[in-house]
Amino acid sequence: MLARTLTHTLVGLEPRRVEVEAHLQRGVPAFAIVGLADRACQEAKERVRSGITSAELEWPVRRITVNLAPADLRKEGSGFDLPIALAVLAASRQVPAAALDGHAAIGELALDGRLRPVPGALVAAEGARRSGAERLVCAAESAAEVALAGIEPIAVRHLADAVAYLRGERSPPAVEAAPQPETIAPPDLADVRGQERARRVLEIAAAGGHNVLFAGPPGIGKTMLARRLPGILPPLDDASALEVTRIHSIAGLLAAGSGLVRVPPFRAPHHTVSTAALVGGGSSPRPGEATLAHRGVLFLDELPEFSRSTIEALRQPLEDGVVSIARVEGRAVFPARFLLAATMNLCPCGGRGDPAAECNCSPQQLDRYRERVSRPLLDRVDLVVSLPKPRAAELAGPPGEPTASVVRRVMLARKRLDDGVLELRPAAAELLDRAVDRLPLSGRGRAKMLNVAATIAALAGTEAIEPEAVAEALSYRSPLEVGRR
Repeated sequence: MLARTLTHTLVGLEPRRVEVEAHLQRGVPAFAIVGLADRACQEAKERVRSGITSAELEWPVRRITVNLAPADLRKEGSGFDLPIALAVLAASRQVPAAALDGHAAIGELALDGRLRPVPGALVAAEGARRSGAERLVCAAESAAEVALAGIEPIAVRHLADAVAYLRGERSPPAVEAAPQPETIAPPDLADVRGQERARRVLEIAAAGGHNVLFAGPPGIGKTMLARRLPGILPPLDDASALEVTRIHSIAGLLAAGSGLVRVPPFRAPHHTVSTAALVGGGSSPRPGEATLAHRGVLFLDELPEFSRSTIEALRQPLEDGVVSIARVEGRAVFPARFLLAATMNLCPCGGRGDPAAECNCSPQQLDRYRERVSRPLLDRVDLVVSLPKPRAAELAGPPGEPTASVVRRVMLARKRLDDGVLELRPAAAELLDRAVDRLPLSGRGRAKMLNVAATIAALAGTEAIEPEAVAEALSYRSPLEVGRR
């Protein structure tokens, strides 16, 4: 007897259709899984056997062969447990084989038959819908996530519940709409005293999606400022929210029952992060911090403390907005269109730039420190700003402008930028060309300065890019004494 169920595996962020075929025949009782299955899939044999017997169903005393087709596609993860179990039950006529038509399945089985959620349920549900399935049998915890894909979830807590549904003994369980996640107020810009120039830079970065690097002595508020950048980004639109939710689903970061991720993500990896963890990788490529920060902010505190080879790997995503990872079995492409926010000191000891401190670094130490951040990487950062130490009077002054006021200006500027390209005044173009001739600006740097000037003009509400906007944009390309190579 042969029976089939439908499921999906993930290649990068894309679902791939997998047919689970179960064949029972006479002979010495055995259970084999073929079709390029990884260790987790092979271990499904024990979970499926225990789950079926725990559900008070009969384990077939036959020679059982399960094929995961296509055979040339690597299958990974424990999400194959449920489709394998249903295929075996259908092949042994404990479940009507016709009942599986129009259904897909995904989920991990516990030894007692309970169903556990698996990462990537949303993406698998999208694949099931594209494959023509109308319903997806899944763990109850994954139901709200699956519903986002436009397919009906059949939410079950136990294998016995899935069998009862397929036998027609139980109606499909009702699935409650995903609740709106509780909104946690982000840190407010009003907490920042002084540093008006830095606050202006954050507003420009948020309005135009510009990468920013704050440099200066320790304790002046660089990290505090960068952590307030996500709060002035507008909420994600429907398309971006679904894109971010898919990524978080695959990474296993979605809470049970949660809906679309509407808040721009914020990722702050430690400086000891590996290259694979930052941009993605592994024998079977998985998304890294750059992809998890997609449509949000990637914050790198103390940039020179990161391995140079690690941060150099960000050059491709900063330029193209994607991470492409090639393996023998194929290529995985992950989206990585994030806003980079980084901070750094001006020297290893932190004394440079502080009037009350003395730099004790030797020339050799300064050279090594400069070499950790390359010019090609700095060339991809739109706003490079050296911050002074705030005066005592500024720190004791009144709170700054709150985040809510800045967000309104940012959203209005984004709308102006979306409406069309602003005209560049001849005087502004002349100023920009003179700056290119005199400053260490590449062609990429010139284009970035023009984009920053356009953002400044959009914030000001002008109809064209004036020389004042270009001059302000150029002031945010401080020639830091870093990145000589």
